[in-house]
Order: sequence, then structure tokens, then C-alpha cells
Amino acid sequence: MERKIIRREKEKEDEGKHNSLEDAEQGQHCKSTLTTLNVGGYLYITQKQTLTKYPDTFLEGIVNGKILCPFDADGHYFIDRDGLLFRHVLNFLRNGELLLPEGFRENQLLAQEAEFFQLKGLAEEVKSRWEKEQLTPRETTFLEITDNHDRSQGLRIFCNAPDFISKIKSRIVLVSKSRLDGFPEEFSISSNIIQFKYFIKSENGTRLVLKEDNTFVCTLETLKFEAIMMALKCGFRLLTSLDCSKGSIVHSDALHFIK
Repeated sequence: MERKIIRREKEKEDEGKHNSLEDAEQGQHCKSTLTTLNVGGYLYITQKQTLTKYPDTFLEGIVNGKILCPFDADGHYFIDRDGLLFRHVLNFLRNGELLLPEGFRENQLLAQEAEFFQLKGLAEEVKSRWEKEQLTPRETTFLEITDNHDRSQGLRIFCNAPDFISKIKSRIVLVSKSRLDGFPEEFSISSNIIQFKYFIKSENGTRLVLKEDNTFVCTLETLKFEAIMMALKCGFRLLTSLDCSKGSIVHSDALHFIK
């Protein structure tokens, strides 16, 4: 009876060692199937089978030792390419199709990445996407900035794209009331229009606090300048300007932009 018990305990011990060994081997195997890439300073961890999904590509070549690739200080493959765009390359390898976020505008750059990594399927999908965008008619975006030089009207910013109005709105945090005694409202906002009313032009101390750098800006002219700079930054181009006799578009009565 004692021998049977000892034998069973030994069998359990041997089985436990065997399972531990199998777990260790599986863990080691999982680690060996993972690869870390340093692409332009961005680290990506993925499975080797993902990188070798398509034969005769750059990534398949470096994983299988066909292409020599430098290593970074931590021993990861280093690829001197656009680290942000590489996520779209990797997602293509994972999903087998091109899935891009709404509003993606870097088709040419992504096409270059597809060519570098020798991914013909990705290059074809980027080209097809770009051609469709060219054929799709785009709605023209209008922006109008008018200054009526009138305290009751002030500065008016109109745009048929509510997202641009939202960007200007998010930039303006607070209008100081320290110099606006008796004027209950500094500006009003709708989905397409920002109307600055009851704003005393060029009065010292009248200011706006800007969100990005907390800088104080004075007068409606400065606010107009901020709107112009944001328009140019967002890709608008100046179409017409009225009464620019003072030599600066900031002093124009009306500015019209399109995109």
C-alpha cells in the first residue's frame, strides 16, 4: 500500500515537472515569435508571422535574414522610416486590407512607404484610394471675415464649415470684462458664425486670453489677425480683400477665403 502511494506521488511529481517544462517551452516559443521594430523612433511589437505574411517584401527579408538591417541600442531592428505612418503599414499586414482614419490626407507619403517596404498590395490600394478622392467632387469651403467698424456689430467670422468655427471657438478661452463695464455680452457663437459685439476697439486693457500659450491679445485687429493665421494654417487661401488701402489685410473691411 505504501509503495502504491509513493509511486503515485512520484508520478504526480514527474507530471508536474513535465507540465512546467512544457509551459516554459511554450512561453519561450511565444517570446521567439515576437519581434520589436524601431521605426523612426517608434517601437512596434508584433508577431513574426505578421511581418512575413507576404513573401519577397522588405519586412519578410529582414526577419528571415535575407536583408541586413541595423539594430538600435536595445537590440531592436531599426528602420529609418516614418514611425507614425508605419502603423498603417502594420495594420495592412494584420488585416489584409487598407483601413485609414477619416480625413486621412497623406496618401502620397503612404504610397512611398508602401514602395519602400515592397508591399505591392498596399501600394495598389493607396493608389486606388487616391484616384477615387480625385474623382469625388469636393464642396468648396467659404470663410468670410468682416469688420464693420461699428461697436454694435464688431467683428464677424462666417464659415460654412462648422469645424473651423469650433477651432476658433476652442482657441478663445475668456474675454476679459475688466474694460467692458455695461456691455453684457462680448461675443455670440452659432454653428457657422462668430459675432463679436459690444467690443470697444483699440481700448487699452481689452483683451483675450488665448488657450495655447495664455497670451493676452488686444483689440479686434489682433483677433482678426488670429483668425487669418488660423485660416491659412487650415489650408484656406485668400480670394478677395476689400479696402486694403492701409497696406495690411488686417485692416481690410472684408476678407474672403476659400478652400
